Amino acid sequence: MPFARLAAATTPTCHIGFGLAAVARPGYITLGRDADLGETRTVEALRARTHELLDAAYAQGVRYFDAARSYGRSEEFLADWLRTRPGLDDVVIGSKWGYTYTADWTTDAEKHEVKDHSLPTYERQRAETAELLGDRLDLYQIHSVTPDSPALTDKELHARLAEAAAQGVTVGFSTSGPAQADAIRTALTVTVDGEPLFRTVQSTYNALETSAAPALAEAHDAGLTVIVKEGMANGRLAGPHAPDELRAVAERTGLGCDAVALAVVLRQPWAGVVLSGAATTNQLASNLHAAVVDLDDDELNRLADLAEDPRTYWEKRGSLPWH
Repeated sequence: MPFARLAAATTPTCHIGFGLAAVARPGYITLGRDADLGETRTVEALRARTHELLDAAYAQGVRYFDAARSYGRSEEFLADWLRTRPGLDDVVIGSKWGYTYTADWTTDAEKHEVKDHSLPTYERQRAETAELLGDRLDLYQIHSVTPDSPALTDKELHARLAEAAAQGVTVGFSTSGPAQADAIRTALTVTVDGEPLFRTVQSTYNALETSAAPALAEAHDAGLTVIVKEGMANGRLAGPHAPDELRAVAERTGLGCDAVALAVVLRQPWAGVVLSGAATTNQLASNLHAAVVDLDDDELNRLADLAEDPRTYWEKRGSLPWH
C-alpha cells in the first residue's frame, strides 16, 4: 500500500499532505481566495503557482499530493511537475473520479462541477487520469460519496475497481455532507470476493465539523488510511474569519489560527494524512507549523466547543461563493 512510504518518514510534516483543489482552477469556495490569487488566473499563471507550491511542500517534508478530475487542471499540473522531477520516487499521488469539471476556466459558471458515480463515468475518467498520471497514480478515490451514492451498491463498478486494485492502484473514497458517518460505515461493508474493496477514506473533519470522527476511528481500526480534507473549513478557521476562541489559542501559541486548526486534526489518533489547501507559499509554511503546535487539555476543550450541528455546517458551506 502506498502509504507505507509515509509510515517510514520521520519529518514532522510527513502526515500533512497538499491538496490542489484551490489552485488548479480559477474559481473555488475558500474564503479570502480572491485576495490570495489576485486577478491573474490564466492557465499558465496557476500552473506556475501550483508548481511553486508543490516545490515548497516537497522541500518542507510533504510527501502526499491530492488531485481530482474536477479540480480544473490539477492532474495536468501535477503530471507536469512530476515529469520534470523524475527522481521523486518517495511521493504518494492521489486523485479522484466522480465529478466532471464544467466551469470552462471561469469563476461565474452556473455549475462548476457535475457529479456522476456511474460505471461509464469511472471508465472515462480513469482513462483521462491514466493519460496524465500513468503509473505515478497511487490512489484513486470515488469523489464525495454520500449514503445514497450508487457507487456503494453498483456491483459491476466494484468489480472494475477491484481490477484496478489488482493492478496496483489503491482504491479509496471521499465523503461529504452531513451524513458522512453513514457513508463511511456503508463503504466499510463493501467487499469483492470476500475482501474489503476500499483501503482509504478521505473526509471533512475540522473544529467546526466533527461528526465523522467515530466512523473515521472505525475505518482506521479496520485498516484504512484516513485522509482529512477541509481542516480549515474552507477558510472559516483562517485568521480573518476565525472564531474568538481559536484566535485566543493561536495568540498563546504565537502561531497562526490555521496552524492551530490543523493541529487539532493532527491530534486525532485515526488521522493518517491531513491536507493543506494553501493557495500561497506563505499560507503553506504557516499550515505546516501545525506539526509543532502544543495544545493543553483546556485549550482542546475550548476548541471542541466550536463544533456545529453538521446540517448547519454543511448549509453554511453550501452558501459559500465561488471566488
